[in-house]
Amino acid sequence: MDYKKLGQEILELVGGKENVNSLTHCATRLRFDLKDKSKAETTKLETTPGIISVVDSGGQYQVIVGNEVQTSFKEIKKSIGDAPSNKEGKTTTDESLVSRFISVISTTFTPMIPAITGAGMVKAILAILTLTNVLEDTSQTYLILNTIADSAFYFMPILLAYGASIKFEVSPILAITTAGILLHPNIGQLFSTGDPVSFLGIPVLAADYAGSVLPIIFTVWIMSYVEPFADRISPSFIKFFTKPMLVFLIIGPLALIVIGPFGTLLNDLVAYGAEWINGKASWLIPFLMGGLQPLLVVTGTAWAMTPIATMQLTKNGSEMINGPGMLASNIAQSGATFAVAAKTKNSELRQLSISTGITALMGITEPSLYGVTLKLKRPLIASMIGGSLAGLYAGLSGLVRYAFVSPGLAALPAFIGENPFNIVHAIITCLIAFVATFIIAYMLGFEDAESPNEKTNDKKESNKTASSELIEIMSPAKGNAYSITEVDDAVFSKELLGKGVAVKAEDSKVFSPVTGEIVTVLDSKHAIGIRTDEGVELLIHVGIDTVTLKGEPFEVLVEEGQKVYAGDELMTVNFDLIKEKELEDAILLVVTNSDDYEKIELYTGEVDKTVPVILIK
Repeated sequence: MDYKKLGQEILELVGGKENVNSLTHCATRLRFDLKDKSKAETTKLETTPGIISVVDSGGQYQVIVGNEVQTSFKEIKKSIGDAPSNKEGKTTTDESLVSRFISVISTTFTPMIPAITGAGMVKAILAILTLTNVLEDTSQTYLILNTIADSAFYFMPILLAYGASIKFEVSPILAITTAGILLHPNIGQLFSTGDPVSFLGIPVLAADYAGSVLPIIFTVWIMSYVEPFADRISPSFIKFFTKPMLVFLIIGPLALIVIGPFGTLLNDLVAYGAEWINGKASWLIPFLMGGLQPLLVVTGTAWAMTPIATMQLTKNGSEMINGPGMLASNIAQSGATFAVAAKTKNSELRQLSISTGITALMGITEPSLYGVTLKLKRPLIASMIGGSLAGLYAGLSGLVRYAFVSPGLAALPAFIGENPFNIVHAIITCLIAFVATFIIAYMLGFEDAESPNEKTNDKKESNKTASSELIEIMSPAKGNAYSITEVDDAVFSKELLGKGVAVKAEDSKVFSPVTGEIVTVLDSKHAIGIRTDEGVELLIHVGIDTVTLKGEPFEVLVEEGQKVYAGDELMTVNFDLIKEKELEDAILLVVTNSDDYEKIELYTGEVDKTVPVILIK
């Protein structure tokens, strides 16, 4: 797979660089902040080779690529550049407060993940070296390595300032410098004397901002209002230096006097709340995280717990909010995927399950989740049950994580710390998660898909049997039927999608031409796919280019997976509106698997829903 080329294709399908406000990425997915999400061609993206899935959640348009996401990210970044986007181009879609909060957290934290993950792994290596007596914790080598590991956490406000500047669209340099104000040694020296500190007679409350999370996020948010104000009142010929000067003169004192202390208070309240819950029911959070983590990932709300875990880690040196439950969930996801590999008869699904199962075992679950368990459903349920069981053990045993890394087998050293039995509990958590989930998933089973070759052979065999019988496809509407080759569209007229007819309808009702199952209802509502009990695959497509109307003329009365009978009403259509837009208004009825049949006859002329327009032999 050429992931550079894939990056170019993704950028084009999300609406081009003009439609991108900002772009970040995590371990497996590209996270777009799009100006207009309706311009993104989701269906095409989902069917593009190399893309696992597409998720619109948490205020972000997420394209899940897998482990090679960085290659595609760099290619897209070359095209869109690093300049902050124009705020006027932001999407006008209303979002809930929860979605906005998740969007802020995910965009702010994503850029700093490599730094804190790398620092966390250095911490893990140090734990191994001291545990095996290779290094003394009093040696200069240890102290230097420990400083390297601590730097990302000490200067976390600076790292967060960069991510927050992307989200709130302010100057990254000004945001980072403001974070430096909070961490400057002179501020610490003022507080260390114990004497009252004031600015223009206004008291400045003592606070330690090293490793803090919320103060800088709130500060950059306020800066997103201060910076445009400074830009607006600065004369153009001296704006180069008056704008940043005004930003610092306004936001600096505000950060130290109001925003910082308020954010610190919230920091402490959140940390105390987590400690209180842990003291009352230590099993609760890992139990819930172990079971619900897949749903949090799918909905994009997994980021909600990250600030709490980060604050707890920087404050206490360990955390139990994210790490233990995520370890249980990630390994459980792997167990479910390997159970699919062991049980399936589909060679392609087996290969996919093994590769994504190994990735999940290492702590990256999106390929497994979106590629296997979520699609098969029952393995996902099994992973949630197994993750809950392992999370329960993790909570009862007091398991904690000492470094910020994605929990998996590769990151087990992050569970080595002050408590020598902590790593033992981590290993037992992994065993429970994998074994319990594997057994549950294997017993629950799933609807196995046939291998492509087997499916093709079975279909041909089925069609041979059916060919001795006549299959009648009724008209989808009352009106005049004519050959699809007369339609003014190359795809349909050249029968690239299959043989069929077009019907000029006399009224607004569209009926089911067969008895079968609804397999597709497009979001734009202009097309419906049906599969008959005999295996005939039909597409009912209303008009040409009516996808541009975004569903306005259509009222769909059925849903995917629904059983329908010949003559059932599928939708009503405002054909007058389609004509007003000067679009073709014919109803196209296409047999999309025409090649599977020996002979297809078409009928033209006056029809209604009781008249067969396609005969298949």
